[in-house]
Amino acid sequence: MIKQGLSLVIASLLSSGALAQTVPAKQTSNTWYKQGQEKIIEKLQQQRSVKAKNVILFVGDGMGVSTLTAARILDGQLKGEMGEEGYLSFEKFPYSALVKTYNVDAQTPDSAGTMTAMISGLKSDAGVIGVNEDVVRGNCASTKGNEVVTALELAEIRGLSTGIISTARITHATPAAVYAKSADRNWEDISDMSITENPERAECEDIASQLINFESNLESRFKGVDVNGIEVVMGGGRRHFLPKDATFNSIDAVSSIEGDRTDDRNLVTEWQEKYPEGTYIVDKAGFDSIDADSTKQVFALFNESHMQYEADRENDIAGEPSLAEMTSKAIDVLDNNEKGFFLTIESGRIDHAHHAGNAKGALLDTIELSKAVQAAVDATNEEDTLIIVTADHSHVFTIAGYPKRGNPILGKVVAVGSEEPSLASDGMPYTTVGYANGLGYRDLGNETDSDAAYSEGAMAGRVDLSAVDTTANGFHQETTVPLGSETHAGEDISVHAIGPSAHLIQGTVEQSVIFHLINRALGLVE
Repeated sequence: MIKQGLSLVIASLLSSGALAQTVPAKQTSNTWYKQGQEKIIEKLQQQRSVKAKNVILFVGDGMGVSTLTAARILDGQLKGEMGEEGYLSFEKFPYSALVKTYNVDAQTPDSAGTMTAMISGLKSDAGVIGVNEDVVRGNCASTKGNEVVTALELAEIRGLSTGIISTARITHATPAAVYAKSADRNWEDISDMSITENPERAECEDIASQLINFESNLESRFKGVDVNGIEVVMGGGRRHFLPKDATFNSIDAVSSIEGDRTDDRNLVTEWQEKYPEGTYIVDKAGFDSIDADSTKQVFALFNESHMQYEADRENDIAGEPSLAEMTSKAIDVLDNNEKGFFLTIESGRIDHAHHAGNAKGALLDTIELSKAVQAAVDATNEEDTLIIVTADHSHVFTIAGYPKRGNPILGKVVAVGSEEPSLASDGMPYTTVGYANGLGYRDLGNETDSDAAYSEGAMAGRVDLSAVDTTANGFHQETTVPLGSETHAGEDISVHAIGPSAHLIQGTVEQSVIFHLINRALGLVE
């Protein structure tokens, strides 16, 4: 009470100008000074409600703090601004914290363990999904009795509508942790499980099959429970749902045989049989035709594997919606339920572009995530909807040198007071952003597919960049340690929140706390 009273007194003094008499006028009239003062007053006026009707969890896969900073600057520069003074949409949220990302068995984590923590409330091992730390990776039998329940499953049991969106394969680690239980994140379909060599794995269900059987699996785990299934599923990964037979290829199949399944099951057909009033779509035209008011269920698989990078999306054969468009459509479908909804949205390709060593690809996907968050803010009410934006882990992505303000974030370092690139001790210019390990330098011109970097081996060390356009889509930054793919990093990431219970996120927290925030807001477990 004393602290609250003091805060109100300070706010009153600030607004009245009484304290300004002791501070030079030139200081109080400074833009940065005034903005800081206004921010404190704004925070003092915030209302703190607890109960939410809806929760939306955004996960920027691989979106570490350096990625946020660089994306914020690039976003501003693409708009003709200097860049540093801007904010991504969710950076304006009133509450934030740092999040520790380690897995139970790993100092630097993977997405399976980190998403399991966020969606289930406990930390687990790297490489396993929807199970606790007692599971042995790759050991099918060890999952029995060690499955954990997720926020989405609890929301289904409570009668809320639910949804999962990802720009990665919908069976990939992050989205899969929302609905599946697996001793190995790589068991996306039965062909990945090597059952011939490991016959005991026949007792486990592959991840794609678990998505199709989500409703019956949940009801069998909790006797007396009656749910109606996930209302919205959008992402990539058709190959894991189709038989290994060219007859079942989709209109935009890239491979001669699109499907990977070796059990002859067509999971798309199985889903359609389970949900005859649902809508299955594979392209932008189908997406645009969805009537959100009347649609009961949506199953959208927009690509054979992952969806396109944002930089490459316009090149898709059949067309793909943006993450922002998928977000808006999902909310329009889910908010038909008066009880509310729980929606998880992953921007999965931030991570993939970083792994390929292509900073621009990662930053453009981060900017698109920011747009998706803004779309969610615009489509919901802060009074009844909790929106959380976070990452699962970071990458070995750095911002360095001493570039002057406004210098292109993807450009070469140009120091304060200079017009020419700074030179390193080897006499060559260097870029502001770079990677500590990975594939290294590539000059692929305007190539928008970050994965094109994998066509050649790793290349560590310095290159003369004097005549290279480092801001081009196809430029891949230099690296120090040569690896077949750039790696995750182990430092803390950030979480940003707005809406009911958002104020509970403060300080430095374990990643598993995010589940407990969702639980508190929706009252999932009483």
